Amino acid sequence: MTDKGTGDKIKGKAKEVAGDVTGNDKMKAEGMFDQALGKVKEVAADAKDKVEEVSKEIKHKLDK
Repeated sequence: MTDKGTGDKIKGKAKEVAGDVTGNDKMKAEGMFDQALGKVKEVAADAKDKVEEVSKEIKHKLDK
């Protein structure tokens, strides 16, 4: 199972909101960082899936 970054995005949003509510700028920044990290993981997982898909298509065409 590929990590799509969902956990990081949820955790980050919670930290960002908590930091905003409490006035804790460090926690808010950590939350924004966690969300960005989650997005990077999502993009990487999508790219990996696409490469695997294209690889299978090429292999299938070469096997014909």
